[in-house]
Amino acid sequence: MTKEGLVYVIPAGQYGKEGVLALLEQHPEIKFVSLVGVDLAGNDTDEKIPISVFFNDYDKFFNGTAFQTDGSSVVLPGIATLSNARVDIKADPGVNWFVDYNDSNIDEVTGKPVGTLRIPSFLRHATGFIDSRSILRHTTDYVADEVLALIKKHGIKGLSINTDDIVKLVFTTATELEFWVKSPSQDVATRLLSASQKMQEQYWQRTHGVVRTALEQTVERLEQYGLEPEMGHKEVGGIKAQIDDSGKLIFVLEQLECDWKYASDPVQTADNEICARIIVREVFRENGLEVTFQAKPIHGVAGSGEHTHVGIGAIMKNGTFINLFNPDDMNKEFLSSVGYGAVMGILKHYEVINPFVSATTDSLNRLKPGFEAPVCIVTALGGETPDVPTRNRSVLAGLIRSAENPKATRFEMRAPNPFTNTYIALALFYLAALDGIKYAIGKEKAPADLLAELSKKPGDPAEYLEKSRAYRSEVDVFEAFTDEERADMFGKAPNTVWENFKALTEYPEKLDDLACDPFQKRLMESFREGALTRWALELQYRIIPDNLERVISAKQLHTDGDSNPLEVERWTTINALRTELGRDTEKSLSICSKIKRALNAKDYDTASDLMVLMSDKMDELADLYYEYSHNAF
Repeated sequence: MTKEGLVYVIPAGQYGKEGVLALLEQHPEIKFVSLVGVDLAGNDTDEKIPISVFFNDYDKFFNGTAFQTDGSSVVLPGIATLSNARVDIKADPGVNWFVDYNDSNIDEVTGKPVGTLRIPSFLRHATGFIDSRSILRHTTDYVADEVLALIKKHGIKGLSINTDDIVKLVFTTATELEFWVKSPSQDVATRLLSASQKMQEQYWQRTHGVVRTALEQTVERLEQYGLEPEMGHKEVGGIKAQIDDSGKLIFVLEQLECDWKYASDPVQTADNEICARIIVREVFRENGLEVTFQAKPIHGVAGSGEHTHVGIGAIMKNGTFINLFNPDDMNKEFLSSVGYGAVMGILKHYEVINPFVSATTDSLNRLKPGFEAPVCIVTALGGETPDVPTRNRSVLAGLIRSAENPKATRFEMRAPNPFTNTYIALALFYLAALDGIKYAIGKEKAPADLLAELSKKPGDPAEYLEKSRAYRSEVDVFEAFTDEERADMFGKAPNTVWENFKALTEYPEKLDDLACDPFQKRLMESFREGALTRWALELQYRIIPDNLERVISAKQLHTDGDSNPLEVERWTTINALRTELGRDTEKSLSICSKIKRALNAKDYDTASDLMVLMSDKMDELADLYYEYSHNAF
C-alpha cells in the first residue's frame, strides 16, 4: 500500500522475490531491513540490516541462515543458555511486512524519511522453534486439523452444513488497544481522575486540540498500513484538559482506544497489534504527548484492557464463509455445539491460562472489582434468551452475536491487556477451545445439553465442567454477588504473579490437556521462569523503592505545639503505619525489609503474602494521609 510516494505495507503473497526486490529498487528511501522475532515475554527484536544485504542474500533470510541472535539476551530462560545460546532468525513470508519510517532522518537524495522494512520472523534454536510467533502458527495449524477431523467424523449439532464441503478452517481473531496519553512530566491527579470516572465525564466525549489531531492522524496511519481501522475514541478515564492563554492544551491526561478489523489469521492479528502500538506511540510522540500501554498506570482509576476476540469459521468449496459458532436459528439458540464446546474449554482451563495472560503485577492490578475488568472465570451469552440480546461487561468471556450479522459471532476475552503476549494468549485460548470441542463434538452433545451444563449451579452434576462451580451469569457479578459468593461460584482471583503461576502446579491435569507438540511444556516452563524472575526483580527494585519514596514523602505537617488533638492523633496513626511499612526497629523488620529477605531466600510464598499486605497498607496510608494533609493548614 502506497501513499504520498511511500510504501507502508507489502501484503502477504502479493509479490514474489523479484517483485519485492523490484519494489524496493523503486524506493531507495527504504534503507534497512529488520527481522522481527518475538520472544516468550512478547519483546520484538529490532535491528538495522542494510538493504544491500537483503538484496545480496535474499534467500538466506527465509531459510534461517542469514542472521543469528544471542538467545541469552532475549527471554528464553532454560532454553537458550549461555552454553547453547545461538538462535537463528527465519523470516516469515506468510504475513504482511511493514515499513517503519523515521521522520527525523530524511534521505538526502529522495527527500523522504528513511524507512526500515520490518519482516516478522521466527526464532529457531537447536531444540526447535522457540518463539511466540511460531508457537501460535503451529498451534493454530494443529487445532485446525484436530477440529476439522472431529466435525467431519461427527458433524456439528445445531448447525446444518455439509462438512464434506469444508475446505479449511479459519480463526477469526481481533484485538483492540486502550492506552493513556498525557503531557510530558505531568503529575497525576488520581482523585480528580477517580471523580471524573465515577461521574462518567469522559467516555465517548469529543477530543480536542492536539489529542484530537493525534487521534485522527493515528486512524489515518493505521489505514495506510492496511489495518482497516474501525474507530478511535475516548475511553472512560481522564480529566478535562487545561488551556493556556493562546488556546493551546497544556495539561492533557486522557484514556483513548483504537479498533481495527479482525484478521482470519491469528498470527497476522498479533503482528498487527505490534504495528498498531508502534503507530500510536510514534504519532502521539510527534504531537508532543507521552503514551503508556500499561494495564494499570494510575492506581484507583480504570486501567487499559486489550479485549481479544476469538472465533472459528470454515471456508466452503464454493468460497463462502460459515461461522461455526452459529446455530441454524440464532433467535432460538445461542450457539452450535462447536461454540459451546469452545467457551466451555476456555472456562474449564482458565486457571492455567491466566498466568500467561496476566503475567505481571501491572496486569493483576487492573483486574480489580469496580473497574469493568474481569475477576471471575465466568461467561455471559448475551441475555437470558437468544432473542433478547444484552451485553454483560463484568464477565471474563462475553459472547458477541447478532442475527443481522451472523459472520461476526465470537467470544470477547476481557482479561488481556496491551502488554499481554497476544501470540501466547491466543495459542492457549484455541488449545483450550479444542479440548472443549473434543468433548462437545466427540460425544455428539446436543446444544441444549451443553447449554444446561454451562448454566449449571454450584453442586449440580456435570460431565465436563467442575461440579463445585458455576460458569455463567447474565447479571453484573459485582453487583449481584458478594466477594465471598463470587469466589465460591466462579473461583478466587490471584493477588500476585506468584499466586497466579502456582495454578500450573495446582492443576497439572489442566496443563496436560493443553500441552502438545506445538506448545510443549518446556516452552510453558520457560515462560513461567521468565515471568517469575521479572516479578521478583520488579518487586525488589521498583515496587518497594517506589513505595518507600511515598512513605518518606508522607511528612508531618502540623507543628509540635499545635492545639488540634485530632491532627496529632491522625499523624500518630500515620507515623506508626509508616514505620510498619518501611522503617526497621530493634523490635522488628519493616514489611519492605521482610519482603526483600524473603525474595533473597527465594521464599516466594512469604514474599507474595507480604506483597499483598504491603499493597493494602499503602492504600491505607494514602487514604489516611490525604485526610490528614487536607486538614492540617
